[in-house]
Amino acid sequence: MANQRVLTMQQGINFRELGGYATEDGHTLKWHKVIRTGNLSQLTATDLKFLDDYGVRYDIDFRSPKEVLDEPDRVPGNAKYQFAPVFNVDETRNSDGTDKMTANLEKHPDSGYRHMLKVYRMIATEDHSKAEYRRFFDNLLANDQPNEVLLFHCTAGKDRTGMGAVYLLSALGVDPQTIRTDYLMSNETSVKRIDNMVKEATQQGASAATIASVKALWSVNGDYLDAALAEIKRQSGNMQHYLRTELKLTKTELADLRRLYLD
Repeated sequence: MANQRVLTMQQGINFRELGGYATEDGHTLKWHKVIRTGNLSQLTATDLKFLDDYGVRYDIDFRSPKEVLDEPDRVPGNAKYQFAPVFNVDETRNSDGTDKMTANLEKHPDSGYRHMLKVYRMIATEDHSKAEYRRFFDNLLANDQPNEVLLFHCTAGKDRTGMGAVYLLSALGVDPQTIRTDYLMSNETSVKRIDNMVKEATQQGASAATIASVKALWSVNGDYLDAALAEIKRQSGNMQHYLRTELKLTKTELADLRRLYLD
């Protein structure tokens, strides 16, 4: 299979390869080792076959218990499913329908943006979240066979998944600007979804401020990432220390990750 950053699925959202990114010390992430995505509940038989053929053997699901119950993953046939709920409820609100989302936002129109800043601070500070990202790394370390791929996802594939990618790429030594670019790419790969949400909210007669908030909840923003990074700095001084002290990655494990995922 050709190496592609954005993977086109019939019913998948925000499917992206992390292969090909360069590290600061001159290595490159292997292709066909790790994929980040959104919801898998709508995948078609063709999509599932594609993922099987691609080598997906691990499916790490960052969603909350209710999201998983409402829309269970369609897990590729050869993949081991791992439930790793970053939050106990969907703090990102990306599993809310437009009706519910706009009704909430009409009461507090600028709350979308403010809420997302809070979500990212929670991701970086809550012990429960840290424990689930540690579980993610345990699975990444277990993914030690050639031609086997680990897939990780949430509902929109941008916040909980976005921070998972930030942690992994940081652990592998990818430069911060590349990490930020990968994070922000969700706005391009989700543009159709964001536009549909805005259109629905507009048709429901939502105010301009509410529409801006809907957009804030459905998009990624450098400010959101910065809110998490500020918390990481506050707790640990920098990302590398955070990976060691908060996500409990040992020197040996960090070396193993680089051996497994870098050329």
